[in-house]
Amino acid sequence: MRSISKGFKDLSEGFREGMSEREPIKGKKLRVFKEFKREQVVAGWLSGLVAGQGAGRSLFRAEASLSSLSLSLSFYSSVSITSIAVLFKMSVALGFFVALMMLGLVSSAKFDELFQPGWATDHFIYEGELLKLKLDNYSGAGFASKSKYLFGKVTLQIKLVEGDSAGTVTAYYMSSDGPNHNEFDFEFLGNTTGEPYLVQTNVYVNGVGNREQRMNLWFDPTKDFHSYSILWNQRQVLFLVDETPIRVHTNMEHKGIPFPKDQAMGVYSSIWNADDWATQGGLVKTDWSHAPFIASYEGFEIDACECPVSVVADENAKKCSSSGGKRFWWDEPTMSELSLHQSHQLVWVRANHLVYDYCTDTARFPVMPVECEHHRHQ
Repeated sequence: MRSISKGFKDLSEGFREGMSEREPIKGKKLRVFKEFKREQVVAGWLSGLVAGQGAGRSLFRAEASLSSLSLSLSFYSSVSITSIAVLFKMSVALGFFVALMMLGLVSSAKFDELFQPGWATDHFIYEGELLKLKLDNYSGAGFASKSKYLFGKVTLQIKLVEGDSAGTVTAYYMSSDGPNHNEFDFEFLGNTTGEPYLVQTNVYVNGVGNREQRMNLWFDPTKDFHSYSILWNQRQVLFLVDETPIRVHTNMEHKGIPFPKDQAMGVYSSIWNADDWATQGGLVKTDWSHAPFIASYEGFEIDACECPVSVVADENAKKCSSSGGKRFWWDEPTMSELSLHQSHQLVWVRANHLVYDYCTDTARFPVMPVECEHHRHQ
């Protein structure tokens, strides 16, 4: 509930400032109107950590019609403090109610509220709100979300294995179940000391993957926590690092290309040994003398539409689609494609950090995959 509480605080501060200045409050998106009439739409702006950490702060607007109420209020400079307080409380209550309709699940920062250990619980280390997963020559470890989701945004803050991490993989991904599953992957491929980590992303649609991209990062991911996010709506799947897009997979169903939009997905992360392929194609093996290898996590956030296991897929699809008075923030028009700034960021990332793209691998794909013909991110 921190996001909503933060929004209420911002709204309250903005209202007080607005009444004294009679101007829109910069950054608060709150304007004091001098007249409220019947059937007028009242907008409550709530600001918070909707899209992740740092640069991921964004605003969402909750709107509701007051057509059923017989309101005819006029504001003048002499309006009483009591009247202001009443209107403010009404606006907050209305904004809170509609905001809850817009959100599938309010973000949380606590591991045990959203996730549970998946395997090797003796390789979990808890230090307050910090979680560490351990890999040694006996086992790795992994965790999974308690629920599955259809559309929204997931963010984990991760600090990767320090030092010699060759042969290890720290995976973070969303996936549905079954042989025809959908999946969105972050895989962090370890390396020898002094060599950069590689980040591999992949997209599976109806059980078919082979869409790998690899890149290095513009920072050392072993020295501090960084946010890694997956944003998923009916128009695109977006991979972000510290809110910078590093890959986008666009819905091109109009071209006859399947898009993942009807299978609820869980959220998973694990650390494991993959020295048969992870580092330099398997040439560099895991040096167990450097074990245990530790991946650290904090800031667990899921802002998505939760899908009960007992509900059939068609009903979940209806539940998680914006319609009528129900509106999810990830379905807003501004979320259907990259902004101009994000497009520039993606071009920069690809130009400076991309080291492998399946679309250009003619040895694997003598005929370019169909979706590559239509993507324009180079």
